[in-house]
Amino acid sequence: MEILTRDQLTLGGFAGLKEHQLVKDPATFGPAANEDGSWPGLGNFVYLADARFQPHGETRMHKHREVDVISVLVDGRISHEGSLEHGKDLARDDVQVQRAGGEGFSHNEINPDNDMNRMIQLWVLPEIPGQPAKYKVYQPEAGKLTCIYGGDSNRQADFPSKTVIDVALLQTDQQIEVNGPFMAYISRGEGTANDKHLQDGDLFRGELLDFTAHNDVQLIVIHTSQ
Repeated sequence: MEILTRDQLTLGGFAGLKEHQLVKDPATFGPAANEDGSWPGLGNFVYLADARFQPHGETRMHKHREVDVISVLVDGRISHEGSLEHGKDLARDDVQVQRAGGEGFSHNEINPDNDMNRMIQLWVLPEIPGQPAKYKVYQPEAGKLTCIYGGDSNRQADFPSKTVIDVALLQTDQQIEVNGPFMAYISRGEGTANDKHLQDGDLFRGELLDFTAHNDVQLIVIHTSQ
């Protein structure tokens, strides 16, 4: 199992936020994408950034086409503006999924509070181009892996894809397993994965995952369906 620690990377950012970009797939970001120490993606998963918004900071309104944008709120709140579900508010642990598809969407994510907040953003390329734009918010269940992206279209998945993203909210000694190649990111807490101690800000990848939480953990897992 390989491990990449967030704070080994250069802190960047734009508009009202600072971020570490841990995943940038060369097929999307160019052949030099990983010269900064970041990793390529897995399946159609191409990007992961760990962002902190300044008080009342915002991304500013911008557009996307043919990409699915997943936002996992770690701490604080987000006020969402844009062409999909304008005015939606997100709280701690909420997950927002926006499909741009062929028609695209515009959005601005805003920190409404006087304190900094934190959000993980992931991008996945859709398997079928030209789909209609779509929006959904998930509230992951405690103690288990909650699928927030991907799955079999025959089983009525919200965003069908062979690239699957799950979010786990775990308490002390709770365990999860993933059978198959995976990439995972700890966005809160500490735990043991395949006998290695990991903590907030660690991105890790391998062929099989056996994870045990040491305390309150938020874990994002990317893998591919069989």
